[in-house]
Parts: sequence; structure tokens; C-alpha cells
Amino acid sequence: MTSPADFRPVDLLETLTRHGVDFVVIGGIAAIAHGSSRVTADLDITYATDRPNLKALGDALGELRARLRGVDEDVPFVPDQATLRRTVILTLDTTAGPLDLLAQPPGAPPYDELRREAERITLDSFYVLVASIDHLVAMKLEAGRPHDLGDVDELDTIRRLGAR
Repeated sequence: MTSPADFRPVDLLETLTRHGVDFVVIGGIAAIAHGSSRVTADLDITYATDRPNLKALGDALGELRARLRGVDEDVPFVPDQATLRRTVILTLDTTAGPLDLLAQPPGAPPYDELRREAERITLDSFYVLVASIDHLVAMKLEAGRPHDLGDVDELDTIRRLGAR
């Protein structure tokens, strides 16, 4: 298990990008990218599920030495195309911190629409796509957890302030 000090989201994002993974940042990091004061200790992404992208994602997870979170080390995890094709949600620990993979996030539109409406954010020498505020709000409403509902209020305020 990684400690909060081991969480390096930029390293996670850089590794995914360097491997050519087609993904969109969702969850707490996406809210932060839009200006939220939220604190989070994991990176949530959704991704294209075509074979070449699953291969790229698997290669990135291999480099990050991804392992299943909360599962004994004795349980083998091979992040290859076949495994990734069969899973909808994976919660992983990596050398750069916790990473959650959601192939079909509840409340989100189809991936192509989510990607098309995402915002491009530049980090150092690369960029990532971050889910739009509207899509984040829809996902957080669907999740319905207390902290998600708090995020909805803050994201609505950020949206209103940005519309001025």
C-alpha cells in the first residue's frame, strides 16, 4: 500500500500519456483541475476500450507496477488486454500512488462524448483531457456519496463564476 506522500498524480498522468493511452481524468483530480478546493489521494480515469488502447494502458500499468488494491500479493494481477477488456472498475496501487480505472463511469455519457467535451489541461511538457464540469457533476450525482454531493455544490459555483 502506498502512503499519501507517495501519491504523485503528475507522474501517473505522464506515464499514461507517454504510453499513448487514450484517457480522460475524472473524479477528485478533475474537480481540482477545474478549481475545486477538494483534496484527494487517488487518480480516477476513464479510457477508450479498443484493443490498441488497452495494450497501451496495460504497458503503462506494467511500468507503474500496478497491483490490485486491498488484495494479498499472492493474487496474481496481469494488466494485459484480456484482463482490461473483462473489467469495468479496477482499484490499483502503483509506484506513483493509487489509480482507479473506470471503463464506464456511472452517470457519464459514452466515452467518445466525454472525450469530445473534455477540457485540455497542459502539465509541464504534456497535456491531459479532464472531464467537463457538466459531466463531472453528472457522475458525482450518480455516485451520491456525501463528499460527491459536496463537490457538486462547489462545481456548480465554479461553473457559475466561469459563465460571467
